[in-house]
Amino acid sequence: MDWLQAIVLGIVQGLTEFLPISSSAHVSIVGQLFFEGKDPGAAFTAVTQLGTETAVLVYFRKDIWRILTQWFGSLRGTVDRSDPDARMGWLVIIGSIPIVVLGLLFQDAIDTTLRNLWITVAMLAGVAIILAIADKFGERNTKDLKQLTWRDGLLFGLFQAAALIPGVSRSGATISGGLFLGYDRPAATRYSFLLAIPAVFGSGLYRLKDIGGDASAAWGPTVVATVLSFFIGYAVIAWLIRYVSTHNFRIFVLYRLAIAAVVAVLLLTGVLAAA
Repeated sequence: MDWLQAIVLGIVQGLTEFLPISSSAHVSIVGQLFFEGKDPGAAFTAVTQLGTETAVLVYFRKDIWRILTQWFGSLRGTVDRSDPDARMGWLVIIGSIPIVVLGLLFQDAIDTTLRNLWITVAMLAGVAIILAIADKFGERNTKDLKQLTWRDGLLFGLFQAAALIPGVSRSGATISGGLFLGYDRPAATRYSFLLAIPAVFGSGLYRLKDIGGDASAAWGPTVVATVLSFFIGYAVIAWLIRYVSTHNFRIFVLYRLAIAAVVAVLLLTGVLAAA
């Protein structure tokens, strides 16, 4: 991987991580076009996500600090466990369990079989339909995060775990699940950001050991891509939070269907390799 490729992939990661269009799919597709058919790899994708997730920490720093303070207080017994922020800390932990367990159990498949671009095409199109249904279903939803239950926290986590398959989209799966559970768009979107923090940081830090061992993922370019993804990701978070308060997800549904069709054509014509 050279510096230009790293810059392009860092920009792609930053632009797509928080939108319900699958950053891993875009990094894989753009990476193959740049690397003449070679996927940048799961390790590179996971590590560059550290940049975008750091943007979440910075953007939601006040909320996260408050949640952590109250959660630790609940451990010490100085804060009641029913406190909304303390509960949110526990709910994020519980919601993170499914993706951690499934990620470890299916790591080999995630690194190989599930990165087949035909699977990515199917997920891009399939989740687009699910997102469209969820968006319509949730038009009149009124539940906010203060009403988040333990059951729903775990279900959110199961939806998030689907994003282990490239093309699904962590935010797309989590937001769709939240809409089906009755939460409004801002609540589902906000919780998808918070829920991703442990999973993304855990995956990225775990994958650090694999950087530098692959010619397509050297340390220097990976660091550049990660830093770029932070700055662009921060801007995307700010935009998306405002967008979902007054808009639906129709534009993302149409985009997913369009990109799925384009990738299918590129695969059929031999421009891209499926695996």
